[in-house]
Amino acid sequence: QVQLVESGGGSVQAGGSLKLSCSTSGLTYTYFWVAWFRQAPGKERDGVAALYVGSGVTKYAESVKGRFAISHDIAKATVYLEMNVLKPEDTGMYFCAAAGVGLEERNYVYWGQGTQVTVSS
Repeated sequence: QVQLVESGGGSVQAGGSLKLSCSTSGLTYTYFWVAWFRQAPGKERDGVAALYVGSGVTKYAESVKGRFAISHDIAKATVYLEMNVLKPEDTGMYFCAAAGVGLEERNYVYWGQGTQVTVSS
């Protein structure tokens, strides 16, 4: 059984930083995509960052390029999203997902429950 559990969300002022973690279990693939999505109130869920585990290939939404970084610790089976220079528009529920393709939400099979990030101006 695959499980994804996010943590690390919180409230921060604009310009600050947060690091989200997604602890995974049950994933038996050698090469697979993991990704972070976010959903702002009243908006659709959008892809923020994705990583092809095993190859190091990454994809980022234009709005976060240069500010966010996705990484994966194989030993800890954990995916991270380091977020810097946060802006109020980064506010939303952040979800970890696995076994999909890039930043396309509809392709992902496994999802975490989400962690809230709130950025105040």
